Order: sequence, then C-alpha cells, then structure tokens
Amino acid sequence: MEYSVLDSDKGMEKKNNKNKGTHSRASREEARMAKLCLIPAFLGVTFISYGPTIAVFVLSLFDWNGLTTPKFIGLENFTKIFTKDIYIVSSVESTVLYALLAVVGSILYSLAIALLLNMDIKARTIFRSIFFIPYLLPAIGVFKGWQWLYEQNFGLFNFIFRMLGLPPHKFLNSPAEVIPALVMIAIWTSGNLIVIFLAGLQNVPGVYKEAAMIDGANAWERFIYVTVPCIKPIIFYNILTALITHLQVINPALALTNGGPAKKSMFMSYVIYMYAFKKNKLGYAAAYSVIFFIIVGIFTFFLFYTQRDSIFGEGE
Repeated sequence: MEYSVLDSDKGMEKKNNKNKGTHSRASREEARMAKLCLIPAFLGVTFISYGPTIAVFVLSLFDWNGLTTPKFIGLENFTKIFTKDIYIVSSVESTVLYALLAVVGSILYSLAIALLLNMDIKARTIFRSIFFIPYLLPAIGVFKGWQWLYEQNFGLFNFIFRMLGLPPHKFLNSPAEVIPALVMIAIWTSGNLIVIFLAGLQNVPGVYKEAAMIDGANAWERFIYVTVPCIKPIIFYNILTALITHLQVINPALALTNGGPAKKSMFMSYVIYMYAFKKNKLGYAAAYSVIFFIIVGIFTFFLFYTQRDSIFGEGE
C-alpha cells in the first residue's frame, strides 16, 4: 500500500511537470507569434515616425535647399534663428497663446456639451451627431465657411452686429481679434473631445451619485466631488491631445490669414512650412522644427509632471 501511494504521487508529479512544460511551450509560441505580428507595426513606426524625426535633427546641422549637396554648418542655423530671425518671437507667442486659449476653450466647451448630452433627453442620439459632425468635416470647407461668417462687409456676424446697432469687427484682419477668432473655430470643431468626455461620464458609477444625493449633495457638489474625480484620467487625456494638436496648428494660417495680420497668426508650423517649401531652406526649417519639438516636449513634460498624482495615484 505504501509503494502504491508513492507511485501515485510520482505519477501526479510527472503529470504536473508535463502540463507545465506544455503550458510553457504554448506561452513561448504565443509570445513568438505576438512578436512576429508586431514587426510590421514596428517597421511602420520606425520608417514613418522615428526615422524622419532623427533625419530632421541631422538635417538641422546642414545648409540645404533640397537640390544641391548639403553643407555641414553645425549650429549656425540655430544661431541665426535666435539672433537674426524676424519670426521666432512672434511665432512662439502666437503658437503658445493660440494653444492655451484653444485648449481651455475646447475642454470647457466639450465637457459642458458632454454633460448635457449625458442627460436623459429626447433625440439625444441626434444631438450627439450634430455636435460631432464639425470634427468630421473637411478642414478647408470649415475654414471657408467661417471666413464668410467673419467677413468684414457681408459676413453673418457683422450683419447681426449692424442690426443690433454695434460697430462691425475685422475679426481676421485685426491683430487683436485674429487669435480669438481662430480659437472659436478650434472650439467648434472639438467634437472628438465631446465623444471621449461622454464615454467617461457614462462610466461614472451610479452608486456614487446616489450616495451623494442621499447625503444631501446638490448637482454642483456631485459634479465637483463625484464626477470630476472619476473622470480625471479622461480630462488629462483630452488636455494632452488638445494641447499637442493645437500647438501644431497650421491650417488656419494656410486657409485664412497667411500669417497675418501683423504676424499675429504666424504660427511655428506655418513658419516651418514657409521656410521649407516657399524659400527652399530645408536645413533652416529643420532647425526650426527641432526648436518646435523641444517646446512641445516641455509643455508635455510639464503636463505629465503636474498631473502625475491624478493619473498614476499618489506616490506611484
């Protein structure tokens, strides 16, 4: 009897070892297949993103017009930008001002609309589509439509101002009004943020709201102390994506202002485009791109640093 029990234990041990070996081989095969499937994505990211980025850093050290042989000049392009370039100060100011106003405006607007669309109202699906459609429209169509709205003589906004007895505005032709006017377009087309906020709001546990209501919290207190803490990661994600997107702004300058008036919409992306494709100074444009890359990186790092506790948890 003793020997039979020992034999049974040995048999079970061999069986367990065999099962472990089978699971181990299956895990290795699964990991190998996953790596093989990731190779195309890795190559795509390398050649489409990482490779060109490294090339820009290298090209910034050369004088090249795209046709002749590149001439190595070291940091001379950067020296010219910070000492002689007439656009560097105005482009940084315009880009940062536009990005900050657009981020704040689009986050507040999209969150407010998402809160309204999250309520139990009739035709809620139709309203969601209406607010999301501006994000899907072609950029050139959006800007041309807003150009008519902003037109100084026959635009809709100035027509309404005249009916109200107010003086007309120059919107796109006024140095003081051009950035706010372009920011309004960015806010109107922030339908993607609305969708993301709406998804976050629908995942807020209802028991938390019910407990707050039982404790006597009003709607504002439930929003501040229940809703906002639950959607903090969503808020961070929307702020991050909106910040990076609006720092890279170029379409309004291309479609509406051409950098004017008085260089107030001379965004950094537009300056890079101008030097690279209008003046054929590819090395100089690459140096501008490196500076722009660093500025975007600084803003992104600052955002991650200030919000790390809200995203990852305190102490992590």
